[in-house]
Amino acid sequence: MTVQLGVVMDPIQSIKMAKDTTFGMLLAAQARDWDIWYMEQADLWVKDGRAHARMRKLRVQEDPQHWFDFLEEKDAPLKELDALLMRKDPPFDMEFVYTTYALERAEEEGVLVLNKPQALRDANEKFYLSWFPQCAPETLITRSASRIKDFVLEHDRAVLKPLDGMGGASIFSLKADDPNLNVCIETVTKLGKSFAMVQKFIPEISQGDKRLLLIDGEPASYVLARIPPKGEFRGNLAVGGTGVAQPLSDRDRWIAEQVGPTLREKGMIFVGLDIIGDYLTEINVTSPTGMREINKAYKIDLGGQLMDAIQRKLDARNA
Repeated sequence: MTVQLGVVMDPIQSIKMAKDTTFGMLLAAQARDWDIWYMEQADLWVKDGRAHARMRKLRVQEDPQHWFDFLEEKDAPLKELDALLMRKDPPFDMEFVYTTYALERAEEEGVLVLNKPQALRDANEKFYLSWFPQCAPETLITRSASRIKDFVLEHDRAVLKPLDGMGGASIFSLKADDPNLNVCIETVTKLGKSFAMVQKFIPEISQGDKRLLLIDGEPASYVLARIPPKGEFRGNLAVGGTGVAQPLSDRDRWIAEQVGPTLREKGMIFVGLDIIGDYLTEINVTSPTGMREINKAYKIDLGGQLMDAIQRKLDARNA
């Protein structure tokens, strides 16, 4: 039987095809002759407890001028799918949460949803670091301006970030004598109304913020080091960082061994770990990226490895 694979994602016509990790996953699925059914959030609905969607059968190709076609369309229960990729980008807002509720209804009818909807809700990409303090730099999560200032004073330099940001947005490098210290704290905590994370500054950021991809708890053989541009401390590709693929270090592998089994147990099959120097700084579970750059640099197929993991899980269910 041909695997019926659904994907919930942002509008495919707007992606950067050459770099988009979801697109790489779809290419890998298509290479296995799986049927791909495309959905956006607005295509989902739940009626009498059963999740449905407007689904469009998708064909993809490595053509920067014409990278997809819709072949047919139908309204159908999600339970007709074997597996479904939840690849909607943040922000992780209530609409995202509502989407996970719909996907959880499909999961309860037998669909393999990746990543697991409950895990997406439970594992905030920054707060979840608190479950693995042995891997992380000194980290504080608080609303309190005074506690943040004390932390900065203790460490001389620190990085302040909101818990719901992505792509390097609203991240500040703070020093104790910075005249903008108070306003940065006020901005990120929304005058003390929102929790924020502050971490000890890691000088090795100059060598890159490494993205390590885990597939069903196992690390890929290479990481993508995102090097900050001149005059910038953030390595995010969204703010101009340069991606350089490189082999895992021993420390990278140790970090993966610390967190991988827990992530697998919780149904987080495709996860991106952010590592600076020797420290894990974030755990990305919503729609981690970096796969296409690593594939290109080392002529490997991480998308294929993910499809193999999905196939193993489907086979185990049918055994």
